[in-house]
Amino acid sequence: MTGFGTGESPLGAGKLIVEIRGVNHRFLDLRVRVPRELQDIMTFVEHLARDRFNRGRFEMTLRLEGIVLSGSVLDRDRAKGAYKAFCDLRDELAPGAEVPLSLLNNVPDLYVSAIERDLAQVREAATIAFEHAAEALNGMRLREGRALTDDLVKRVQTVRTLARHVEGRAPDVIEAHRRRLRERAERLRASIDVECDVGRMEQEIAVFAERIDICEELTRLESHCVQLSSLLVRDEAVGRRLDFLLQEMAREVNTVGAKSADAQVSHAVVEVKAEIERMREQVQNIE
Repeated sequence: MTGFGTGESPLGAGKLIVEIRGVNHRFLDLRVRVPRELQDIMTFVEHLARDRFNRGRFEMTLRLEGIVLSGSVLDRDRAKGAYKAFCDLRDELAPGAEVPLSLLNNVPDLYVSAIERDLAQVREAATIAFEHAAEALNGMRLREGRALTDDLVKRVQTVRTLARHVEGRAPDVIEAHRRRLRERAERLRASIDVECDVGRMEQEIAVFAERIDICEELTRLESHCVQLSSLLVRDEAVGRRLDFLLQEMAREVNTVGAKSADAQVSHAVVEVKAEIERMREQVQNIE
């Protein structure tokens, strides 16, 4: 489902802002954009999103406003380690020689930003801002979800109504086949004056009834409809399970269509397929 949310949290004398845009996607696709100063927390924010979302494409943008954590500081441990390495090299190459501190100017990344220094504080601010943004986004998605649920409930009911119509047509289809056989037998008897084998005719009707029997398919279809309806009222991620059920429903309906020997049944099957396809399109929007 689609949505947008923004959240912020104080950081130093400024603030950290998180924006989240969510759109429909079959799987979970995360994209994090951060300024250069926040590169170290990109993976951290991605983990926050994976814990919060299950399905969809989410674009998360972080930005800083105001004077956040200014200044750079010397990484004393790194400086000590570098100077010790110089001294060890001196002892190996020129014992007793002076090792000037100015050599440390050639050591890269000897100074760290205040953000890198206070990474725990930055992560805490990012967590707060992310949660605010996620809540706002989920509010929009929840409103969309209610509308989708209402639509799916109506479509499931339509499928069940059509399935009952198909089930009710089964005796009429068999009776129509029996009537056609009798009419054919009457025409044959009138043309060549031969009595038809009633037992053989009833046997053919029985074989026909078995071939077009769709009770099992309709029973499974009804079961899938019940399961789908129960999932729609759950307060959890159900998108993939709904998608699976709709695939199974389509399979059962295809079998019913293959066994169909009646125009009304064929027409109802086409309508059911259309409803299932519409539901499958909608389910792609559900987490």
